[in-house]
Amino acid sequence: MNLILWRHAEAEDVAASDLARQLTTRGRKQAQSVARWLRTRLPEDAVILASPAARTIQTAESLTDQYRVVRELAPNASVEAVLEAAGWPDGIASTVVVVGHQPTLGEVLAHLLGNEGERRSWAVKKSGLFWIKSRERNGDGEAVLLAAITPDLV
Repeated sequence: MNLILWRHAEAEDVAASDLARQLTTRGRKQAQSVARWLRTRLPEDAVILASPAARTIQTAESLTDQYRVVRELAPNASVEAVLEAAGWPDGIASTVVVVGHQPTLGEVLAHLLGNEGERRSWAVKKSGLFWIKSRERNGDGEAVLLAAITPDLV
């Protein structure tokens, strides 16, 4: 499976609640830039999952109107909740995009790509995207980093 972890773009600092925070003008541009890059590479049957936060929904909507809001992906979700929602390592689809938050996405990256005893989280820029593929090698499952993209690079 392909697992794409996409952090929401820049959001306003203040709103009625954390879940209500909207993307800024800059955030909308960031999301649109990364979505353009991603859209040309995603298979048609990709499944897009978004946290219930307004900023993640708006980030997902820059890519498509075909996405699922998953309550378990809300801010401060666990690594296990993200992997379960995506169905890692076999996948609920061949490609799953998770639009979520820090530090959770960085923790998922550290879990999948780090070695025992290494850092517990990776830094992920706003609207940053990591594309990981699961594969089997010598009877063992492993995660392979295929791409790491930020709005500044596309």
